[in-house]
Amino acid sequence: MHSNQKILSTRRTYNKFAANEMMEDFALRFTARRARLWSLSRIASTALGIVSFLVLEAIGGAVTLNYGFVNSAWAILAVIFVVFLTGLPISYYAAKYGVDIDLLSRGGFGYIGSSIVSLIYASFTFIFFALEAAIMSMALQILFGLPLSIGYVISAVVVIPLVTHGIAYISRFQVWTQPIWIVLQCLPLFFVFTHEDSQLQEWLSFTGKAGEEGGSFNLLLFGAASAVLLSLVAQIGEQVDFLRFLPEKPKKQKWRWWCALVVAGPGWIIFGALKLFLGSFLAYLALEQGISADLADDPAHMYQLAYGYVFDNADLVVVFSCVFVVISQLKINVANAYAGSLAWSNFFSRVTHTHPGRVVWMVFNVAIALLLMELGIYQTIESMLSVYSVIVLAWLSSVVADLIINKPLGISPKHIEFKRSHLYDINPVGVGSMFIASLVGFTAHFGRYGETLQALASFLACGLPFITVPLIGPVNKR
Repeated sequence: MHSNQKILSTRRTYNKFAANEMMEDFALRFTARRARLWSLSRIASTALGIVSFLVLEAIGGAVTLNYGFVNSAWAILAVIFVVFLTGLPISYYAAKYGVDIDLLSRGGFGYIGSSIVSLIYASFTFIFFALEAAIMSMALQILFGLPLSIGYVISAVVVIPLVTHGIAYISRFQVWTQPIWIVLQCLPLFFVFTHEDSQLQEWLSFTGKAGEEGGSFNLLLFGAASAVLLSLVAQIGEQVDFLRFLPEKPKKQKWRWWCALVVAGPGWIIFGALKLFLGSFLAYLALEQGISADLADDPAHMYQLAYGYVFDNADLVVVFSCVFVVISQLKINVANAYAGSLAWSNFFSRVTHTHPGRVVWMVFNVAIALLLMELGIYQTIESMLSVYSVIVLAWLSSVVADLIINKPLGISPKHIEFKRSHLYDINPVGVGSMFIASLVGFTAHFGRYGETLQALASFLACGLPFITVPLIGPVNKR
């Protein structure tokens, strides 16, 4: 029996486009050996290139203005510890088996259960895409006088052609822009920190809006600052999207492979922490220079102030600072758009059993981010991230607990299993653990257990899975 269905030539072309695994970057399955062609240094450089994101400065400035330097500094140190605790095992297994964060989560959450994970991760990508693009839009407003609403559209759309061809084009973009970005990043900082009025000592004693309580360590202020910063833990998902292309571990000079793994994986937080501290200082400096508190934690204004130490010409200050912001934000948002396209591809392929192509979901991800920008997401950055960190930590800690506890003990398979025929639809180990940690974390965050646990809600969500995962595992195995 012959079908009379006519297939348009444009549809045939698109079907070939969507079926091209090299362009799709293996969005729905593990990364094949033939795709792991880049050198260790190329992958590490590409993954580390996205640490340019200026929301780090924005968050570092915001928590310092609110909670003071001392509590913000302790919160940054705590985040470094949590990122390495969760990031190292995730990075190792992802690089070893060539899988992204979705496939890595399937064993513990189940084939259907891991769709929840994809949704959580996708939300991270469009939330941070929106925040980064909002910062870029502020720079465009300063440089060209564009209304923010138009700047939002430009900042979102310009990323799309840079991401359509996956990691091949992204890698080139990151490598080519890296030298320019490094020069533009370091140039103003040299002049700022060598200036006689740098006010470093005053910054270290800055108490922020907290007043006297912000002058020394305060558990409640530390917890509040940490809740915002801990949302950054989900960044490991984007690092893994590049690490899965890392060549297999060689028999000789294994240390080079490990160095690339650490630098491109959890090592991002070392550079990230430096930028958090930098944002803390620049926000304080901006406040002292008379910039309003509403704008002092905006990176576009931070770097406009910083470049004022380099040039006497106001036009040069604006041009250099805004060009730096634009390059920085493009470097991170190509990663956000790319990671979001993978997450949505995985989510919708399981929910709808269709896959129109990664590029479709990339545009979808950018569209959601644009909507959030137009709704004013940047003005709610602290309250939003402190809530989001609870569910992110509940998820990632459940994954890590399975990797470092259940697998060595033989409670779960030693290898990373992601084939549907070998998986539960919903695995209570991951899903149950994440649900318990999220429930306790959210109820704590909203004050059900007192103000101390309210401040430490994110840490509760992080720690509980290391108890519940090994407890649920043996029961589920029976």
